[in-house]
Amino acid sequence: MGLYFSSPPSILKQLTNNWLTWDMPPAGKRIYLTFDDGPVPEVTPQVLQILKGFDAKATFFCVGDNVNKHPELFTEINADGHAVGNHTFNHLKAWKTPAGEYLRNVEQCRQMFESRLFRPPYGQITPYLIHQLRKNYQIILWSVLSGDFDQNISPEKCLQTIIRFTKPGSIVVFHDSIKAGRNMLHALPLFLEHFKERGFEFENLNIQ
Repeated sequence: MGLYFSSPPSILKQLTNNWLTWDMPPAGKRIYLTFDDGPVPEVTPQVLQILKGFDAKATFFCVGDNVNKHPELFTEINADGHAVGNHTFNHLKAWKTPAGEYLRNVEQCRQMFESRLFRPPYGQITPYLIHQLRKNYQIILWSVLSGDFDQNISPEKCLQTIIRFTKPGSIVVFHDSIKAGRNMLHALPLFLEHFKERGFEFENLNIQ
């Protein structure tokens, strides 16, 4: 995995705040957990069980192809009171995909389920895609990137990173994917425990 920021630079947020959602209002002790790339049977059921144990709600940015393959998991996500968002059908990179093809892929995912939320895979987006997608979606990025996908960091490092950067209103990214499973499944329950002990609640991005 190449260079990534655990928390996006302030200047980037300031320049794009009118078009992209990086965090939520900091009023109250609320954290917004998000999970990208699922659902997959190897990981997603464990995530749902952990969240249930802490009475935590989250938002799952689902890959349409995975929803197509595992509809029962998608049904379970919704039944548990979590929100869902579009993450394209094939997890495309916006910077390497023609815009028309990318938008068709987003629409293909929309055919699987309706949501007003969209997160671009890898956080890659272009001004043209922002203009087009904002007609139908709220584009959600993040204020804390767990790095759970990074095979070069330990599960404990993953945990300490997200604890360090998370604050009221943070949108935190985990991945319910096989690649991220080792780090995420270690960090998630300890993260929830840490902030629940400090009076935080975990809510979904139920923006309609």
